[in-house]
Amino acid sequence: MTRIAGLAGNRGRNLMNVADRRPGGADLAVVLSDDPEAPVLEAAAERGIATEVVPLKGEMDRREHERAVNEALDDYEFDLVCLDGYMRILSDTFLEAQPTTLNVHPSLLPAFPGDDAWGDALEADVSVTGCTVHVVTDATDADGEIIEEEIDAGPIVTQEPVPVYEGDNADSLKERVLHEGEFRAYPRAVKWFAEGAVDVDLEAGEVSVDADVSSAPDAEGLPARRLASSDRVDTLRYGENPHQDAAVYADYTCGEASVVHADQLNEGAKALSYNNYNDADGALNLIKEFDDPAAAVIKHTNPAGCATADSLATAYERALSTDPMSAFGGIVALNRECDADTAELVIDSFKEVVVAPGYTEDALEILCEKENLRVLEVGELGERTDRFTEKPLVGGRLVQERDLQSITVEDLEVVTEREPSAEELESMVFAWQTLKHVKSNGILLAQGTETVGVGMGQVSRVDAVRLAAMKADEHAEGKDAEGAVMASDAFFPFPDGIEEAAEAGIGAVVQPGGSVNDDDVIAAADEHGIAMAFTGQRSFRHD
Repeated sequence: MTRIAGLAGNRGRNLMNVADRRPGGADLAVVLSDDPEAPVLEAAAERGIATEVVPLKGEMDRREHERAVNEALDDYEFDLVCLDGYMRILSDTFLEAQPTTLNVHPSLLPAFPGDDAWGDALEADVSVTGCTVHVVTDATDADGEIIEEEIDAGPIVTQEPVPVYEGDNADSLKERVLHEGEFRAYPRAVKWFAEGAVDVDLEAGEVSVDADVSSAPDAEGLPARRLASSDRVDTLRYGENPHQDAAVYADYTCGEASVVHADQLNEGAKALSYNNYNDADGALNLIKEFDDPAAAVIKHTNPAGCATADSLATAYERALSTDPMSAFGGIVALNRECDADTAELVIDSFKEVVVAPGYTEDALEILCEKENLRVLEVGELGERTDRFTEKPLVGGRLVQERDLQSITVEDLEVVTEREPSAEELESMVFAWQTLKHVKSNGILLAQGTETVGVGMGQVSRVDAVRLAAMKADEHAEGKDAEGAVMASDAFFPFPDGIEEAAEAGIGAVVQPGGSVNDDDVIAAADEHGIAMAFTGQRSFRHD
């Protein structure tokens, strides 16, 4: 376990933050101050941390004071020294007697190295400042005099950017640098030292950090530290609900077709809402799955229907017919240039947004007849280049690889006595690619390459089967569950889901497999003459 000697001159907020968070399991062995009235001493004592005071007496020179500090620290065992507002200028008297010493400076060194980093940043009118955690090196000459250019010049361990906002003053910027910068960067640096990931080469003036290498064997491309910047495109009318403020931000490094970067072609229509952006993104991601002409209708980020066909108009007609009632007020996504035939179908019922790579002149004229139908042009769909997705949490965020799995008929493992027909196998592949975009627990029914019923977001997989069958039998136009292929985003833990499917008339099932009760589930399928294939991978979507 790494033990720290903390040296603070006032509140020691960084040290107390480290003490409370214990990054990498590190603990403070002692907190030392040169001021007996420093609030950090009481804060440390409340946490059970030993304290020491070494007053800086008027007659003491720098080296005498440092020798007194060294003597006070002799009774403690520690592996790292962390400064917090205390003697940022140290000589070899202290540094050669102690382990690596860190300090944090409130700017992105080498910019603004002086005592008024916040004021200097504001005066320079920069858009970004931040903080720097660095190794403290000797900034004095042989006579103990300060060498100005050597102050805060030690090798950098880590930095944290902090934006400078219009209207900032020195106090507001200082507060944000502390809480958004130093409270992130200092514990990160301590954690790396505690984990033995840091190599300090003072002779070369370099620090290398193994933990920050994204190609580490267990990282799978996920870096130890995530830095991202985006620019506000617009403030929105409100968020998911009218009492929530919201804005949309853009990452201009994204090369993939995106609703954030889309052109809204009917300028007179109202702007997209928070929910419109969210649903349109889901719809666009769904139709990117298919090479054939594809159309999807999304409602509350779930597919109300999806289909591929020989023509875009046919694909849209089939997607809409899955659940026209739920599609009311939904989002339409198309993976081909929208033509007039498709546009006529789209405006036949109320839709909020249509998203497509482009539009013919006739199609655009037709769509713009609808006053509040937002028409988005995303350009050529191309490749899906963004590898990761993220979900903000209170106090952090989850980052994962996008679910870009894509299966073929050859990937399916048939596990039942009855072999699926060629048409059923094609439906299994289509259903699986569409099901990835249904909230879990999700069940999707398909015939050919069109949906006939979707059961989404249920806490019971059996209920999801029932919902999908009900949707197919009661809400779909010209479709029903009889003979359909059923896709499940995770395995069936018990045969009851298959029993419900048989009652609905399902002809074939595709699912991940992998349950301890797979044999019972397969037996139930065999009993009802249902063909079943395993994918070997699940497709949960919880966001």
